[in-house]
Amino acid sequence: MHLDASGRRVDEWCTLVNPRRDLGAQHVHGISAADARRAPEFAGIAGELAARLSGRVLVAHNLSFDLRFLRAEFARLGHELFAEGLCTMNLAGRYLGATSRSLAACCEVAGVPMGTAHSALHDARASAGLLARCLDRVGDVEPVRLTVPRTLNAFAVQRSHPHGAEQHFLSKLVRLLPRVETASGDEYLDVLDRALVDRHLTLEEQEELLEVARALDLGLPQVMELHRGYLAALADAAWEDGRVTADEEADLRLVASLLGVDVAGVLRRPVRLSPGDLVVFTGQMREGRDVWESRALSAGLTVKAGVTKRTAVVIAADPDSMSGKADKARTYGIPVVSEDLFAGLLGQLSGSA
Repeated sequence: MHLDASGRRVDEWCTLVNPRRDLGAQHVHGISAADARRAPEFAGIAGELAARLSGRVLVAHNLSFDLRFLRAEFARLGHELFAEGLCTMNLAGRYLGATSRSLAACCEVAGVPMGTAHSALHDARASAGLLARCLDRVGDVEPVRLTVPRTLNAFAVQRSHPHGAEQHFLSKLVRLLPRVETASGDEYLDVLDRALVDRHLTLEEQEELLEVARALDLGLPQVMELHRGYLAALADAAWEDGRVTADEEADLRLVASLLGVDVAGVLRRPVRLSPGDLVVFTGQMREGRDVWESRALSAGLTVKAGVTKRTAVVIAADPDSMSGKADKARTYGIPVVSEDLFAGLLGQLSGSA
């Protein structure tokens, strides 16, 4: 990032760098292995970076830390980096009254927007903001001296999505039109079985699942139904001995997170439905009540308005609902389940027909 003499941002450049090693705490920095794998190594950006640094004053928060890495990387390529620069951690303590050394704390004191934590670009912008607050008190500083030939095929790679809540791979299916007829999805589930053997979905495995879904003309609703049924089948196996162990629960939670479905329902004792069973709905569902009632009727169930001892299950917008129907169901020992779990039950019922 380049600032002019007044502290105004005039240019910025950002890229990921492939470290050829484990990425560490990805839940903290939010960089995916898939993005890092396609990013250039340091040698591929050294020329571009050197051209941007040369003749400029280097600025960073905890400058000595960053300088050690820069010097080491350029030294591996046979080039020596001559630089001193300015440290915004020190400047904020000296001129802005910051009592803590963290970038976030210094920015808070100075009234500088922090942006997204643990993002190099946002950290650079925050450091630039701190520098701008101190420019009138900074004397002359020697600029960087470094000459490295630009790499002709240099390229930059950014994150495929902003750091934050990672987008689930199935979001790519939202654009697909859902098919009208129901598919068994055996081919999709076979691919899913193989992909989940190690309880990890690589980028390649995600793309393969998406390709199979497209080939089968499966839209997001159909895939989610398959996922819920898949998780329910795993839960059935876990419940076979009458209890779910801590390890089994952890496994169910992991699979649920990979598949983008709710695990809460399957951690309760399994519920079975048969054609003709009585079901009752309560609360405002994510989808319309009439939609769920139509699905239930199509599956051969009987929909009732009130709870009796013969009711098989109550479907609630929130399984912890305190509605009169839910309370009455609990009094009779009747399961109160979520929409997601009921969708899985409908899938099982259709599959056994």
